[in-house]
Amino acid sequence: MKTVCLYFQVHQPFRFRRYRFFDIGNDHYYFDDYTNESILNKIAVNCYLPTNNLLLKLIRQHKGKFKVAFSITGVAIEQFKLYAPEVLESFRALAATGQVEFLAETYAHSLVALKDEDAFRQQVNMHSEMVEELFGQKPAVFRNTELIYSDHIGDMVSRMGFKAMLTEGAKHVLGWKSPNFLYCNTVNPRLKVLLKNYKLSDDIAFRFGNKEWDEWPLTSSKFANWVNQLDKKEEVVNLFMDYETFGEHQSKETGIFEFLEYLPKEILRHKSLKFATPSEVVSELQVIAPVNVPHPISWADEERDLTAWLGNEMQQEAFDKLYALLPKMNRCTDSRLLKDWNYLQCSDHFYYMCTKFFSDGDVHAYFNPYETPYEAFINYMNVLSDFSIRLNAAVPFSSEEKELANLAGILEDRDEKIKKLEEELQKLRSRKKKKPAPKTSSATEKKKTPKAAANVKSKK
Repeated sequence: MKTVCLYFQVHQPFRFRRYRFFDIGNDHYYFDDYTNESILNKIAVNCYLPTNNLLLKLIRQHKGKFKVAFSITGVAIEQFKLYAPEVLESFRALAATGQVEFLAETYAHSLVALKDEDAFRQQVNMHSEMVEELFGQKPAVFRNTELIYSDHIGDMVSRMGFKAMLTEGAKHVLGWKSPNFLYCNTVNPRLKVLLKNYKLSDDIAFRFGNKEWDEWPLTSSKFANWVNQLDKKEEVVNLFMDYETFGEHQSKETGIFEFLEYLPKEILRHKSLKFATPSEVVSELQVIAPVNVPHPISWADEERDLTAWLGNEMQQEAFDKLYALLPKMNRCTDSRLLKDWNYLQCSDHFYYMCTKFFSDGDVHAYFNPYETPYEAFINYMNVLSDFSIRLNAAVPFSSEEKELANLAGILEDRDEKIKKLEEELQKLRSRKKKKPAPKTSSATEKKKTPKAAANVKSKK
C-alpha cells in the first residue's frame, strides 16, 4: 500500500516600514502595521479560513482516513493573535480532530541553523513550546525553514530529540533514487528523513492554474491516477507546499478548492492508497537507505539550494552583520529587543534582496514590499543599524560602548526634557491666544470724547 503525506507551511513575516537613514537613533519602531494587517487579513479571507473550513469538513466526512500536517511559524501565530484570532481558532479546531499533526520549526522562520547550534536549539524549543500550548501536541517531527537540510543540520535536529525531518527530494542529491521512500540521516541514522516529491507537489502549487501547461486542467481524479500509477514498490508520496497555494497563489477561480475537496475521495477510491501524517509514516515504514547531503539544500528555485537567501553580496553582508550581534543577544534580557531580534531573523528579509530570476519568484512577489532588491537591502541595514545602537546601549561590552551608552542615555534624557518644555511652552502660547483683551471703562470713553470734539473745532 502506498501512503500520501500532505504537509502545508504557514508563514507570514512582520514587514518593515520605509526606515530612512535619518530615522536611525531617533525612531525605534520598524514595522509597517497597516501592510502587515492588510496582507494577513487578505490571506485569511482568501486562504486560511476557507481552506481550514474545507479541511475540517473533509476530515469529518472521511472519518479518520484523511489526514494532513502543518507547520505554523511563531511570527505567523503572533499575527493571527493581533489581526485575525478567528484563524487561530480554526487551526485549533483542526487540531481537536486528532487527524492533524503540527510540526516543529524555527520560531522566526529563520536561517539560524546555518550559523549557531545553540541559537537554533533555542528557537526550535520556543516554537515547540508554543505548539504544545496552543494545539496540545508535543512535536516529534521537524521541518526547517524552507525545508533547508544538510547532514549536519539533520544531526543537530536528531540530538534535539526529533524522530524525523522533512526536506526536498532534490534531483542532484538523489540521482537515480526515488523520493518515494523513507530515508535516514547519514551522520545520525536515528533521524528519519521524508523527501518531498517536487514534481507532484509543484503540479498543484505552481502549475495548477497555468492554462499553457500541457496537463491543464488538473482534476483530482487525474492526479489520483498519477499517484496510483507510480511504481508499486514505492511506499510514500510526500506532497509538501505553501498553504497559500489554496486561494492565494492559485486563486479560487482556478478551481483549486474543488480540486482539494474531491482529492481525498479520489485518492481513497484506490484501495492501494491511503493518507498518513509524517509521524505515522515514520512509524509504519522502514528506512531503505541514508540520504547523503553534505551541502545545504532547500525547496526554493530550480537549483534547490540557498541562493534565494544568500546568493549575492548584499544578502551575505546583511546575514553576517545580523548574526555578529548574537554574542550580545545571548546576554540581552530586554523584551522589546528580543522580540525585534526574532522579527529581524525572518528569512523573508533576505529573500527580498535576491537579484536573480527564479521559477517561484512571482509567487513571493505578491507579498514583497520593495520595488528592488537594493531598496530591500538599504532598508534592512538601516533597521539593523538602529537595532545595533539599542543593543549596544542595553548590553555594552567595552568601556567605549559603556561611555557611548551613557552619552546616549544623557541625550535621550535631554531630548525628553526639551520635548516636555516645548509642550509646556505650546500650552502657554495657546492660553495667551485664548485670553480676551481687557475692556475699556465707560468713564474713560466719556473723557476721551470732549477732547476729540475740541480737536475737531480747533481744526475748523
